[in-house]
Amino acid sequence: MPHTYQYARAALTVDCVVFGFDDGDLQVLLIRRGLPPFKDKWALPGGFVRVEETLDNAARRELAEETGLREVFLEQLYTFGTVRRDPRERVVSVAYYALTKPTDHTTVAATDAAEAQWFPVTQIPALAFDHADILATALIRLRGKLTYQPIGFELLPPKFTLSQLQRLYEAVLGTDIDKRNFRKKVLSYELLIPLKETHREGAHRPAQLFSFDPVKYERLKKKGFLFEI
Repeated sequence: MPHTYQYARAALTVDCVVFGFDDGDLQVLLIRRGLPPFKDKWALPGGFVRVEETLDNAARRELAEETGLREVFLEQLYTFGTVRRDPRERVVSVAYYALTKPTDHTTVAATDAAEAQWFPVTQIPALAFDHADILATALIRLRGKLTYQPIGFELLPPKFTLSQLQRLYEAVLGTDIDKRNFRKKVLSYELLIPLKETHREGAHRPAQLFSFDPVKYERLKKKGFLFEI
């Protein structure tokens, strides 16, 4: 005989804040909802968790279904459970944030998403549900984590210049950074591999390209190393 529960159960969803960087602006991937509630409004990709799947699997499935994104850096952010955050029923959402390079993926809207599009974080349209709050929380997490962990390299191409790296930090942190001090500190960690290649940016002379050494970073992290900027 099936067990009956004394208490009503809330529905469970996942929502994903996907950050990207285009060498100038920090961007967020949004979907335009194809179904009510909030039909035609912009929202974060996400949806209901199936009974048989983990939260992480649900987040990755929803990203793939609604935007076409797969194989991205994904980390759990926070749980949002305001009582009336969803007009349909009592819904608790576990939010994630993801980091990716927009040029590495072709976004394809599907299932209940009518469209998927990148927006600069400074030009976000009105969002459905409480997704503006989720985005704000994700930005705080990203800005904080970027100062002590090299997650920013998930947003850069495999080969990058120091100027590109600095522009990324400035875009995420929302402030100008002293060029000389930034380069001195970043290079002092010896986690960047200098390459025998250059990249020309506009009318400037070609700049040396670097790549990040994740193996060395993991080895140092086990010894208590912190990547502080």
